[in-house]
Amino acid sequence: MALFNDKVRTQISDILKGMAQPVRITLFTQEFECHACLDARTFVEEIAALSNRIELTIRDFQKDASAAADLGVDKIPAILMADADGRDLGIRYYGLPGGYEINSFLTTLIEASGKREPLSPQASSRLAGLEKDVRIQVFISPTCPYCPAAVIAAHRLAMEHQRIVADMVDAALYPHLIQRYNVSGVPHTVVNETQHLVGAQPVEKLLDAIEKG
Repeated sequence: MALFNDKVRTQISDILKGMAQPVRITLFTQEFECHACLDARTFVEEIAALSNRIELTIRDFQKDASAAADLGVDKIPAILMADADGRDLGIRYYGLPGGYEINSFLTTLIEASGKREPLSPQASSRLAGLEKDVRIQVFISPTCPYCPAAVIAAHRLAMEHQRIVADMVDAALYPHLIQRYNVSGVPHTVVNETQHLVGAQPVEKLLDAIEKG
């Protein structure tokens, strides 16, 4: 069953015309797809069908376990983005980016294609000095209107520095992570397991957490 009606497909298609370069999307799912995996597959297939600048690959989480491990993918469904040359951009969506979160997905897709404003000189300078691996996890709910901004900021940093990986995590799908990180509301951002940010925070606040973590 289709996720998008004709009106929404037209709106998304118009947005995707803004892509500067091709983007490669990879979905990790499994042979017997869970409900969330099935919805995520339908989502990326319908999005990819709306632009010839999107290249979609579906991979099996179990059969392609070594590839998943190399990319740090530890749960499904997982949606990743790479640039036209296949360079992993550190962008991860764990769960279906539906509801309000489609805004972050489409924004990130456009930015991943190379169409994005440069960071401020101060932020660029701080990123240039990064010498450690960073993982940013942004816990969201599709019904949260403030969550897309938090995800977009995290993904933006991942695109700017190869040592940063940023995850959107649908809180409802991974209760063990909610318990581990004591997430009581969304958006809730965890940087390198130790630094916590509540609410949608600007890039500068994420950089503060990165430097402390």
